[in-house]
Amino acid sequence: MNNNSSNFLLSYSLKILLFLMLIFTTKISLGAGEKINYPQLNWSFSGILGTFDRASQQRGLQVYKEVCSGCHGMRLLAYRNLKSIGYNDDEIKAFAAENSVNSINDDGEVVERPARPSDKFVSPYPNDKAARAANGGAYPPDLSLIVKARPDGANYLHALLTGYVDAPAEKKVPDGMYYNKYYSGNLIGMPQPLYDDGVEYADGTKATPDQMAKDVTAFLAWASEPEMEERKQLGITVILFLLVLTTLSYFAMKQIWAPVKNR
Repeated sequence: MNNNSSNFLLSYSLKILLFLMLIFTTKISLGAGEKINYPQLNWSFSGILGTFDRASQQRGLQVYKEVCSGCHGMRLLAYRNLKSIGYNDDEIKAFAAENSVNSINDDGEVVERPARPSDKFVSPYPNDKAARAANGGAYPPDLSLIVKARPDGANYLHALLTGYVDAPAEKKVPDGMYYNKYYSGNLIGMPQPLYDDGVEYADGTKATPDQMAKDVTAFLAWASEPEMEERKQLGITVILFLLVLTTLSYFAMKQIWAPVKNR
């Protein structure tokens, strides 16, 4: 290879290296200004052995029903799924029947009927345009997958719900916006949803904003992944099976090769 070719390759390689370094440092500088550190809570469902707290989930459903469902839907969750968090068939039927859905009768006409356990959670709005019109142009996100859809989802949601504070004196908050210390940019269009005694828990638990935020987060974490406990149990079973299989294979190999090694 002549000197011209070597110089060309060296120059080309340096350009690529500089380009990659520029992209890397740019991503770091952009990400550094946007990262928000949420308080890290000890959730019962965290970790490989984590499980859901049924009492907290049921309280969270109450918070969703009485506070959140006026604006946010859960279109991927069916009423019958509530059996997984401790409700019986009669309770689920009664809960579903509190809502109405459109159906088609035998004459092909659209009629309203009480929701059934097989129906999905009823949306508070008939369509996306109605949702935006009712919320000043902003679309209230569906909560079915909210915990899975956000990085550090459970801690993010709890922080967001408890992050409403008075804005600093130098911070101008436009009309229709609210200051939240954990929201990106600190200005959010959703008013503070949780206040002391905003709901009355049937089990007597004190309904503080922090408690309600924990409970509704636990409920939405389950809604985002109802099969989480079964998945973890299956994973543990597979790991134990592989450990036993590996151990048996090791001793079997030693037994098979023992005569060869003793020659």
